[in-house]
Amino acid sequence: MSTPTQESGRRSATARATPRRRSAAPRGTNTAPWWKRATRRKPSSAPRSRLHPSSLTAEIVKLIRLEVQPAWQRASGWVATRLEPATEVVSPLGWLLAGVVIVLAVLGGIFGWQETKIAALLGALLLLLAIAFILGRSVYRVTLDLNRTRVAVGDRAVGGMEVQNASPKSLLPVSMELPVGASTAFFRIPRLAPQATHDELFTIPTHRRAVIQVGPVRSIRQDPFGLLRRQVKWTEAQDLFVHPRTTALGGTSSGFIRDLEGQPTRDLSSSDVSFHALRDYVPGDDRRHIHWKTTARTGELMVRQFEETRRSHLAIALSTNTGEYSSEDDFELAVSAAASIGLQAVREQRNLSVLTQAGPVRTETGRNLLDDLTRVQGKARRSDLVDLSRVTADSVPNASVFFLVTGPVATPSELRRASTHVPVGVRAFAVRCGTGLAPARATIGDLTVLTIGDLSELPLILHQVAS
Repeated sequence: MSTPTQESGRRSATARATPRRRSAAPRGTNTAPWWKRATRRKPSSAPRSRLHPSSLTAEIVKLIRLEVQPAWQRASGWVATRLEPATEVVSPLGWLLAGVVIVLAVLGGIFGWQETKIAALLGALLLLLAIAFILGRSVYRVTLDLNRTRVAVGDRAVGGMEVQNASPKSLLPVSMELPVGASTAFFRIPRLAPQATHDELFTIPTHRRAVIQVGPVRSIRQDPFGLLRRQVKWTEAQDLFVHPRTTALGGTSSGFIRDLEGQPTRDLSSSDVSFHALRDYVPGDDRRHIHWKTTARTGELMVRQFEETRRSHLAIALSTNTGEYSSEDDFELAVSAAASIGLQAVREQRNLSVLTQAGPVRTETGRNLLDDLTRVQGKARRSDLVDLSRVTADSVPNASVFFLVTGPVATPSELRRASTHVPVGVRAFAVRCGTGLAPARATIGDLTVLTIGDLSELPLILHQVAS
């Protein structure tokens, strides 16, 4: 038996006698078995983007919505068309009563409760009695007449409704409703003998610029509890245009726009209708413009030189970006100012172009101009006054007078940048509209800035500029 000292000596001798095997792998490499070695990925030059699960879910939902939405719209439209007669006749209270009757009848049948059966029977009787109230046929001849279909803000809009019994027998009293915009007016028509008529007059408020839909006139039959309701349409709807307020600018016989234009252009041309002077012939000139009498007298070829003529063309850029206005009243004042200037140009038979961020406005007649300006709505837009000025200048390159109508929030730097898009030689004005502001006049480069706080101040300040 060997001692521990001897045993350790033997082991050391064996270790010295046996040579060490050196691995061919360099230092720092992993010498673990291949099934335990962690595979190393080569670094990629471009980083891989991983889609977050929430983003992936959002993309899937978006694709499903794009595929399902058209089919859902068609299905909902088909269902609404089929259920519309029932939804128009049965009121929400009627649907509630019908549901309660069904639930009570089911509970009474399952548990044998006599009370629920009696309650269900009473509810069914109420529905049957309501049906009796809406049955019947009435023959009316209804006429809806608006005294004027176009009024200005603040003017009185009056209308009338005539109801005639067109049947050979008397008709019981009936209620008729007249939708006026978002509101509804109700009229109680008394009992009418055969061929008898009943007239109703009504007034429509015109406090704000709008296109108000009036009608259609509908007769209403319903039971005392309001479970069922039957409507019969007798007329078509009519549109009432509440135009923006305008003011006369007091153009003289020479013309308001001509006063703003000032002196005619002095650009010389070789082909126009306004004769200016004679000059020496230059190779390339049109021989039709040679003045032969002067040529014969001087012995040298002389040609006519003309002065370019420019026909008056008024361009109005009305900004509908609510970010440039402090309140809704400021925007209404801007619309009224643009309408007043445009109407004056139409009266003087000048060419007129009106543009907003929503597109051009019809200007063939004053009626078309006011109708389209009535439909103009202010919205928060990304397109500002500078973009509108650039689009207007590109759309109306031959303008002789350029108006920028905006609100009091527009800064002088914005007005200056907007004026840079106005062609050279065109007289440009900026009209800042702010309720309560003091009338003022300023100049930013070639741009004349006019500030008005009320529509009545527009004629005076424009007259001062023209003079």
